[in-house]
Amino acid sequence: MLRTLKELFNALAEPSAAALPEQREHRLQLATAVLMVEVMRADAKASESERQAILDALRERFALAPDEVDGLYELARSTSHDAPDLHSFTSRLNKGYSAEEKVRIVEYLWQIAYADGHLSHHENHLMLKLGDLLYIPRGDFVAAKQRARAAAGLGAG
Repeated sequence: MLRTLKELFNALAEPSAAALPEQREHRLQLATAVLMVEVMRADAKASESERQAILDALRERFALAPDEVDGLYELARSTSHDAPDLHSFTSRLNKGYSAEEKVRIVEYLWQIAYADGHLSHHENHLMLKLGDLLYIPRGDFVAAKQRARAAAGLGAG
């Protein structure tokens, strides 16, 4: 788990070819978590249900212990606040994940957007932008959205 400011800066730096697999995994975890936080912050009110959706998604995606999930979430919140753009995070995911893994991450992002029971215009706009930045084919993007909407109990729409 990333624990110090120095590790944070190292995590944000472009990984070297000699980077340990664990360091590369931490960078991917942080990039994924930052995008989740960005989706939560996209509408005017970040809800507890959205925060819980992030924690659940991080736990499921990365099989982390509860304290590691909490630490990653807090680090992602502070990193998100200071990030000038999303490109450094999406480019890291594009390099580190397969197309199938990225579609699964997009589905998690949709679950966070729907966690409060509705999808705001800002959340939808951000999701479209992230889908493009992650090079998700439109059919896969829409299918991930529909699965997340159904999982939220919102039915077709």
